Amino acid sequence: MKISPPLKIILLLLAALAASSCLVDEALLETDTPRPTSTPNTGTAWISVYFSEPERAEELNYRGGPDEALAASIQAAQVSVDMAAYNLNLWSLRDVLIAAHRRGVTVRLVTESDNLDGPEIQALIEAGIDVLGDRREGLMHNKFVIIDALEVWTGSMNFTTTDTYRSNNNLVRIRSSRLAQDYTVEFEEMFEDDLFGPDDRANTPYPSMIVEGTRVEVYFSPDDGTLSRLLELVEAAQSSIAFMAYSYTSDELASAMLTRAEAGVSVSGVFEKAQYQSNIGSEFDVFQAAGLPIYLDGNSYNLHHKVIIIDDKIVVTGSYNFSGNAENRNDENTLIIYNAQVAALYRQEFERVLNRANP
Repeated sequence: MKISPPLKIILLLLAALAASSCLVDEALLETDTPRPTSTPNTGTAWISVYFSEPERAEELNYRGGPDEALAASIQAAQVSVDMAAYNLNLWSLRDVLIAAHRRGVTVRLVTESDNLDGPEIQALIEAGIDVLGDRREGLMHNKFVIIDALEVWTGSMNFTTTDTYRSNNNLVRIRSSRLAQDYTVEFEEMFEDDLFGPDDRANTPYPSMIVEGTRVEVYFSPDDGTLSRLLELVEAAQSSIAFMAYSYTSDELASAMLTRAEAGVSVSGVFEKAQYQSNIGSEFDVFQAAGLPIYLDGNSYNLHHKVIIIDDKIVVTGSYNFSGNAENRNDENTLIIYNAQVAALYRQEFERVLNRANP
């Protein structure tokens, strides 16, 4: 009988747990302490948030960034590592992925076909790791990793030296078997079923869940109607909306924010300067014409965040730019986290980016 990859992973995981005489249920998976990482965690036991520090790029010399925390978790993987990466050229991740593969961990990668020829991705292929490109016009724009069906890493950060050390980005790790299952279903659609973009299916097992008392929602584009959910969140904002946007061309989202501003909600944001200057249809001028405190970023590389902070208690993050392509063409993922402590971390990052922005 042929065993499907998901079933094989489950059987291997159960065998590993039995060998260690551990009985694990969903509650324990949600509350287990995080594996040690090479950079300090910012968050609680079930979640860690990392931000790049482009202002320290020269000092860091491409060491000690968020990639090392992810690399440490991959290094500790026992059963499986599934990665969906728009691009990958970090040696830290290349090396631990190859090492994991050589010690018997199932390692799989889905990537944007335009980036398949990169030397680091080619090194993975040469090592015998299964790599699949999307082979279509729309982008495979995801940036997520699932480790041992227990934890998910995602955010705005491409797994590249520029995104990790030069551009403003965020990376978040959540330990939840249910969230991992959501991302595994999405990964399998691409890797096993060869379904990308509009061909994708709306079949996320747990679109909303509670992890350690915190509500977490996950949306995959273009099948889950991400924009509709963002509009609902913005329209329900009571006190404040702050955003950091690499690309923001969504008329509907901008209109919803402007409506809330007219109702007295504080709306502020930072746009990526290069995207504003090159993109047709940027919403920057619309916001400025309304007299709102909207700025262009001051990073000579990129403000690459795709973040909305609502009422300082809800965070939207992920790979999803606020654009028509993200909603209708690209493969994207979006997390919505209802937690004031997490929101405070993103608010600090917003203030740091704002302090370096240009009026």
